[in-house]
Parts: sequence; C-alpha cells; structure tokens
Amino acid sequence: MDTSNPANTMKAAWIAKFGGPEGLEVRTVPKPRPVADQVLVRVRASALNRADLLQRQGKYPAPAGFPQEIPGIEFAGEVAELGPEVRMWKPGQRVFGLIGGGAQADYLVTPERLLAEIPANLDWTEAAAIPEVFITAHDALWKQAALRPCERVLIHAVGSGVGLAAVQLVCVIQAVPYGTSRTADKLAAAKHLGLQEGIAVGENLDEIASAVEKWTDGKGINVLLDLAGGPYVKASQKAMALKGRMMLVGTVAGGSYVIDSRHVMGKRLQIIGTALRARSLEEKIAVTQSFAAEVVPLFASGVLRPNIDSTFKMSEITKAHERLESNQTVGKVVIEIG
Repeated sequence: MDTSNPANTMKAAWIAKFGGPEGLEVRTVPKPRPVADQVLVRVRASALNRADLLQRQGKYPAPAGFPQEIPGIEFAGEVAELGPEVRMWKPGQRVFGLIGGGAQADYLVTPERLLAEIPANLDWTEAAAIPEVFITAHDALWKQAALRPCERVLIHAVGSGVGLAAVQLVCVIQAVPYGTSRTADKLAAAKHLGLQEGIAVGENLDEIASAVEKWTDGKGINVLLDLAGGPYVKASQKAMALKGRMMLVGTVAGGSYVIDSRHVMGKRLQIIGTALRARSLEEKIAVTQSFAAEVVPLFASGVLRPNIDSTFKMSEITKAHERLESNQTVGKVVIEIG
C-alpha cells in the first residue's frame, strides 16, 4: 500500500509503550481495506473498556488478526466501503458493534454480520456507549441465565457500565434489580434507572447477605450478575435462592473464587462463567444478531438509554484512560473519533 497517499492512511490511538496512559499517542497508520464479507466502517466514536486499559498495560493482548497497538473493542460509525460478498449493508448506513480490537481509529473492518444498525434517535456518542455493556448484560441475563419476570437479581459493581445496562434490562423484563457498589453516589445513579435497593460495601462483604435477607424477606437472589469477582463470589453464595444462577463476568476484585459446597450443593446453584472475547465468530454473530433483534428496538422506542460518564477527543486519549482508571466513572467514557 502506498502510504504516501493520504487516502490510504488514517489516524489511530497507538500504544507506543506498555504501562501507564503516557504510553499512548495518536499516529498516522495504514487504512484497512475490506475483503470478502467485510465492511469498512468510518468510526465516529468508540467507548473505553477495562480491556483497553489492560491491553495498554501489556496484560491483555488483542486476539489474533487484530492490531496489537490500536485499542478499542466497540464503535459507532457509518458504512464507508463494502467487500465484494457483503449483502446486508449499503454505504452511508449508521452501524455499531463489537470488535476484537482497533476501534479507536478513523476506520476499521469487520464482518457484516457483526454489525447492528443505529436507531435514528441516537447520536454517535450515545451509540458508542451501548454495544459492549448492553450486549454483555443482555447475553448474561436474558440468554444464559434465562431471567424471568418477578425474579430477584443482584448486580455487583452496579454503577459500572455493564451494571447500569443490567439494571435497565432487568426492569424491562419486569424482574427486580438489587445492587452493590463501593460508593453511595454510584448507587444513586443506578436508582435513577430503576434499582430497587442497594448497599455501599466496605471490607465486610458479609453485609451483602444480610442486606439481601432484608430486601427479599429471606427469599434470596434468583440471578447474580457478578462484575467484581474475587471475594464477592463467596459472599454471594449465601444470598442465593434455591436453584439460583450465578453469572460470573468480572474480575476487578480478583480472579480466584472460593466455592462453599454447603450453599452450592444445598441450593443446587448454577455457576456460569461467561466472556464474549473468547467465543468463536459464529457465536459472536449469534450474540450480535440477538442484540439487534431484542435490544436495539428498545433504544429506538426510548425504553432503554445509554449511560455516559464523559467524552474526550482522540487527541485526549491519555486523559480518557486516566478517567476510566480513576474508578470514579458512572457509565461509559467515550472517545469522539471524528
């Protein structure tokens, strides 16, 4: 490719050195080209995720086939060019979705079936704040845990992006959301979206079971969405109802779990670990198409709404990383690409 021609290049966030946010910069790099069933997307906005922080630190490499130096796993943009086998999209359509990496750049290429159409009532920033959190929560709660109306749901790290999405999806299905957070202000934000009750937890995680006992009149939790991990997994087992389903998604509090057979066996609990990144292409397509069919229309009708903490220009990529790393965020940090 002739990179001396500006039409063949693009701007991208670039991990110049593993470590802190100071290792990030914006570079001019070759522009990708779509082949086969791939779509070239002109990226307008991309939201930050913990995966981006870990990739920047050198602890979480992008999957094979994706750029190791360009972070970004979710995006909103418009169709710019089509591979010869594309049948679902036309140039100019507004699309969003998930990708293995490289979303924090002017352009990316992705298989056509990994895209969903952005509702007309959402702008680029709003759309970029949706895919990762709502696809994760939808797949874990509605699909894998088979959440049903009137069931009781406990969400750890409820003020996170996935947590706030989960609260809304629990309410849509007419189940009852409860939550934990490290701070009261994040609980307050979740209550605006429908959180029934919440507790700001400190070092004593036994408070969780006591709170659940009070909230549910001793009935316990039917579905757990654990976005924290570590000691939260052990503390939650005591709070679960008979045949409860524990969805383990996050590890910010630790990657090792203690399983108490008294609760797991006695209550016949299901413990399900889930991650989107490790799935096959066909599995990712199925998740995306389910999201497009069941969740996206709820944004178009205004039933669901994105949760945005802050926005930054791509030239401010280091500040965006610092904001997410502060653990003070309520909702998504979004990068405006152009």
